[in-house]
Parts: sequence; C-alpha cells; structure tokens
Amino acid sequence: MIDEAAGGVGEVAERVREFDRFFSDYVAVFHRGVTEAGYTATQFRVLRWLDRVGEVDASGLAAGLELDPGYLSRLVSRFVSEGLVARRRDVRDGRRHFLSLTDRGRSVYAEVDESVRRRAVESLSRVGPGALVEVTRAMAVIEGRLSSRRRSFQLREPFAGDLGRIVTRHAQVYAREYGWSSRYEALVATIVADYAAEGPSAKSRLWVADYGGDMVGSVMCVPDDEPSVAKLRVLLVEPYARGMGVGGALVSRCLSFAADAGYRRIRLWTVNRLTEDARLYRRFGFVVESETQTSMFGDELTAQTWSREL
Repeated sequence: MIDEAAGGVGEVAERVREFDRFFSDYVAVFHRGVTEAGYTATQFRVLRWLDRVGEVDASGLAAGLELDPGYLSRLVSRFVSEGLVARRRDVRDGRRHFLSLTDRGRSVYAEVDESVRRRAVESLSRVGPGALVEVTRAMAVIEGRLSSRRRSFQLREPFAGDLGRIVTRHAQVYAREYGWSSRYEALVATIVADYAAEGPSAKSRLWVADYGGDMVGSVMCVPDDEPSVAKLRVLLVEPYARGMGVGGALVSRCLSFAADAGYRRIRLWTVNRLTEDARLYRRFGFVVESETQTSMFGDELTAQTWSREL
C-alpha cells in the first residue's frame, strides 16, 4: 500500500511539473511588458510587494519573497539609484533599514502592472465565458488544496450580477447532479426575481459565500405566508467548496437574521434526494413538518417541508 501510494504521489508530482511548464509558458506572454520595461520577474515581484505592503524592513522583504539578502540588497540599491525605492534607517537600530516605494516607484509599478493586466485580458478574451468560469474554479481548488496559507470564505451581500449567477448555478448544478429540468431553473429565477424586485429589508436578506472573489454559495431569508414565519431559500454550495463549512455558515447566518428580525419560526422546502442537505438541516434543529409526492422537475420525488422554532 505504501509503495502504491508513493507511486500515486509520484505520478501527480510529474503531472504538476508538466502543468508548471505549460502555465509558465502561458503566463510568460503576460509578463513581456515587464521585460520590455527593463525589469526581471524577480525585480517586478519586489516592486509589487512594496506596492502592496507599503513600508517594510529589508530582512522582512527578503524573508517574504524568499530571496537571498545579499541579492536583494544589490537589487534595492539599483532601485534606490533610479529613484524607485526609498531606504530609511531605523533610528533605534542603525543596522536595520526600512524600504518603501517613492512616488516615481509607484508610478513605474502601476504602468508595468497595467501592461501585464492588458496582456492577460487580451489572452483570456479568446476563451469562452463558460471556460473562464471553469478555469477560475479550478484555480481556486488547486490553490485551496496545495497552499499552506489556505484562504477562508466570507459571507457578504450580493454584488451586481450575483443574483443572475445564483439562478445559473442552481440550474447547472441540479441538472448535472440530478438531471432536473428547466422547470427548476424557472422556479429559482422566480424566487430571485421576487427578491430583486423588493430588495433587502428588515425582514428579507440574501447572502453569498465569497472564496477569493469567487461565489461558492448562497442563501436567502424571506417572509413566509404567515407573518411570524420566515423561509430559508436558494441554499446552494458549489461542489468544489463542499466540506469547507460554507453550508453551515450560510444556514447559521440565515437563522441569526431571522431571529433578530422577530420571526418566531422558520421553514424551508426541499426533496428527499438531497440527503446531504437533510443532514445539515437536522444539525441545525430542523424537523420534517410535512411530505407530498411531486414530479415537477422531471423526476418522482418526495417534497418535504422542514421547520424549527427560533
């Protein structure tokens, strides 16, 4: 078993190396603007770091970029002589120096960075919108699995375009995983359109889970037919983000809002095939209130209404 596992890791390592060669060649096109401006990739990294962090001591910069301190010192000396970087001696420790970009340095960095951005946009514009979404998700998965500094998701209210994306992703995910028809997409579109028409209020709110700029989940809390009852709707977690705690965070936020809004009870509608969702609802104290048979999405299902007190 150990040898097989080692062999498996070895194969993955080779595939990662192949991908690295491909991706390095691909992004090299983006960075021609760097070389055309007379800088190396490492020199551009130093400028970018200083632009982002402001002032930093030289040893911290070397550690953060994993650069040899002697090499960094020579590189910084060039930047100082060109008026790009300011070097300030620590008044309490004369051996310590702080580095920051000058106004000229910020201007030069912004110009080169814009050149890189334009080339990236030009290259990626040849890729279809659907493929770009897949690439973005794939990069998030790779970064999340391999990074030692894993990013965390955050819950926020929707930005422009997020409501349409909620409808699209519900339709795509449920069609792929359960074979549901366009009637489900129409249902979600109606729910989201009703929310959009009214907007957020003291009794109604919608949140999305954001993972590095990518929307990986959603949930909505709106009034039910009874004034004292809230309804949890459009709960979705992207398949690649499952296991990160996104679903629990979304449900928890919805329950907190409903309680603060003065609701006494909250309901949701689901079907029996969504077993992972059912486990989540039970964890938060929901119980099945009623069941009926339905085939509204092209599949024979048991529709369930769940609820809990607040």
